Amino acid sequence: MKIYIGTDHAGYVLKEKIVTVLKAQGHEVIDEGAYTYEEEDDYPDFVSKVARAVSKDLHDSTKVRGILLGGSGEGEAITANRFPHVRAIVYYGKVTPVVEDESGILFRSRAHNDANVLSLGARYFTEDDVVEIVNFWLNAPYSGEERHVRRLAKIDAIKIN
Repeated sequence: MKIYIGTDHAGYVLKEKIVTVLKAQGHEVIDEGAYTYEEEDDYPDFVSKVARAVSKDLHDSTKVRGILLGGSGEGEAITANRFPHVRAIVYYGKVTPVVEDESGILFRSRAHNDANVLSLGARYFTEDDVVEIVNFWLNAPYSGEERHVRRLAKIDAIKIN
């Protein structure tokens, strides 16, 4: 899978860990920064690169995803969702274990909404937590059920003046 990843200073250390783990798993990881720790950097500068790439890259969540990190993950998801075909979610749920059933929010973000960008608050998770969350989310399938396809098409059809 091709995975775009980006963060500001708040998630820099976690991003470096995730990049290493995902590459070791055989994923193609495109690091959109931050490339150094700069306390005064701004998350939209990095998040927009990830969201733009996911938006343009065939819209196929089985092949392309994005991962965002920031202090809370909220501003990052808000920024990402400004791009067409991006469906970014913020996850604050339970971590240990991340194993969920079909009622779990992380699972449903994929199964029902075909979420293609995961945004995490770096200040709320450890390195091990983030790796577990990311791996669970990357492996959760989209159901492709007609009702979900129909709803996503309606979202994509919304035009904002």
